[in-house]
Amino acid sequence: MLIVFFRAVILFAVVVLVMRLMGKRQFSQLHPYELVISLMIAELASVPMEDKEIPLLNGLVPIFTLFALQVILSYLTLKSQTARAIICGTPSILIENGKIVDKELRHQRYNVNDLLEQLRAKNMPNIADVEYAILETTGELTVIPRAQKRPINPDDMEVPTEYEGLPLDLVMDGQINQSNLHKAHLSKEWLHNLLEENNFPKLKEVLLVNLDTTGQIYIQPKNGPPIIIDNEGDIH
Repeated sequence: MLIVFFRAVILFAVVVLVMRLMGKRQFSQLHPYELVISLMIAELASVPMEDKEIPLLNGLVPIFTLFALQVILSYLTLKSQTARAIICGTPSILIENGKIVDKELRHQRYNVNDLLEQLRAKNMPNIADVEYAILETTGELTVIPRAQKRPINPDDMEVPTEYEGLPLDLVMDGQINQSNLHKAHLSKEWLHNLLEENNFPKLKEVLLVNLDTTGQIYIQPKNGPPIIIDNEGDIH
């Protein structure tokens, strides 16, 4: 029983490592060859995990072989447009200039009901509002609305906007993020003084401290309402 336990742990660790090294894409965004490799790896891991008569190496070798194959194919698709088209396919235009391309629908074995369902999911129930609908190689449908139906943004209204950037989390669940403190050119002493001045002497009482690019600080204690300190030091 102990042998089975350790075999399961090893195979689980190997599969997690291999899947992690294969990239950060979600399963819904995998190319067909990536999906096939992922399914085969899962199947290869489960067989020696259940049957201890099968040498562990017989399960690990094909897993690493498939991983190497995935790396090679990814490299080819990265370097060669032709290889990318052969291995991953090419996007298909299902609606062009507001008109359904029936020939491409049939070629992709995509019926009108599927298309309308996807458009509704994209909050575009009226096909007359669609300029282009493109079926991507991952199976996702990209919908580009007509110009008159697109939401207005500050650029359309010539409204100037300020840079917002990405806020830095200085404390999360009572733990200081040293990397973000370093990026903000701040010290632990400054952080402790800030918290003590706002009646949080113990770091473990703080759930989140967030610093945005304007200098505003957001403090969320584990118990109680949040505090917002603006860039002039005023508390809200």
